[in-house]
Amino acid sequence: MNVSRPLEGVVIVDLTHFAAGPYCTMLLADAGARVIKVEPPAGEIYRSEGPPLVADDGTVAGSYHLRFNRHKESVVLDLKTPRGRDTLEVLAKRADVLVDNFRPHTLDRLGVGYGRLRRLNERLIYATITGFGSGDVDPSPFVNWPALAIVAEAMGGVMDRIGDGECGPHWTGVSAGDLYAGALATSGILMALLHRDRTGLGQHVDISMVDAMASLNERAVMSYGVTGAAPRAGEEQHLAPFGPFRARDGHVVIGVIGDALWRRFCWAISRPDLVDDPRLADGIRRAEHLESLLRPAIDAWVAGRDKEAAAQALAEAGVPAAPVYHAGEVAESAHLKARHMLVDVELPGYGAFPVVASPIKLSADPTPASARAPLLGEHTASVLAELDGGESGEGVSRESIAPASGCVHE
Repeated sequence: MNVSRPLEGVVIVDLTHFAAGPYCTMLLADAGARVIKVEPPAGEIYRSEGPPLVADDGTVAGSYHLRFNRHKESVVLDLKTPRGRDTLEVLAKRADVLVDNFRPHTLDRLGVGYGRLRRLNERLIYATITGFGSGDVDPSPFVNWPALAIVAEAMGGVMDRIGDGECGPHWTGVSAGDLYAGALATSGILMALLHRDRTGLGQHVDISMVDAMASLNERAVMSYGVTGAAPRAGEEQHLAPFGPFRARDGHVVIGVIGDALWRRFCWAISRPDLVDDPRLADGIRRAEHLESLLRPAIDAWVAGRDKEAAAQALAEAGVPAAPVYHAGEVAESAHLKARHMLVDVELPGYGAFPVVASPIKLSADPTPASARAPLLGEHTASVLAELDGGESGEGVSRESIAPASGCVHE
């Protein structure tokens, strides 16, 4: 039986670059939306960033483009030209969603911002992902600051929570400031689509990367509100044991919250005498005595075990625990293989490379096939022909489309 994809029929104009926006539109493409990625003549920046890929003919391309652009169509437009902007307007009139992560009001300055596009298509959902918000909804005094993931992680307080008190702040290393903001934009777009089904009207979905990181850091912010003190980096002042402990071949993480887990944990490490020790009666007191009482007991039990064996023993006792994996171990893990969380994305002339699949699993569509990322401008001609032949009769001159080499990297 043919089952339509969740977002089949939804058309998205993708004006994004870097990571946050492309991640958002990739999740939508993974769910069956048609995503038309509009790129400048030289291509988006990630076509030339990341570990280099070398084709058989010696051509070099950046690999980062593969991470977020599967399933998409690539159209090259020069939005600095009137005809390029005219073509964007025709695309927006026929689209359900337009997504951009330019600096605030970039499209306004070009004359094709939300106000203009909304007048052309009142059903259009216009989503922006910026460092501090678009300036249209709850404007921030920092609206014009440039921002990358590290800026959001810093000002959202996430960077201050990583590491320990002996070292300086660390960024997450996984671009959480980008990817979480992108995921929130996906959620906002789906909410707006549902709202449009009820009202017939689109709206502006305004995502700030700093907002996203502050929401990810909500527990520390709440704790500050209660205690008046900011939690120290790398420390859990109200829970223990809760964090990584050194095993024979790496680290294992252990998470104990509440009395039931505490009892299971003590029995699992053969220390039932700790269960009723008054110094360890609750999470706060266990955290206070982590170094003096708990860590020596845990280290003694973990030190002679491999991280996998230690985690397995604790998990079998009902205690949340896991080995700490590096990227290679993640890629080879039984969990990711069983969940089909890696897919190969082909780049013609370069080969196929594994990327992480969508983490959103739907019972009616659990493991959809993956299509490759587009070559630069690969779909310009076909999309333009479609616009030329549209039912509205609005022709678009081919001169509105910027020339593209057809290559991944120029």
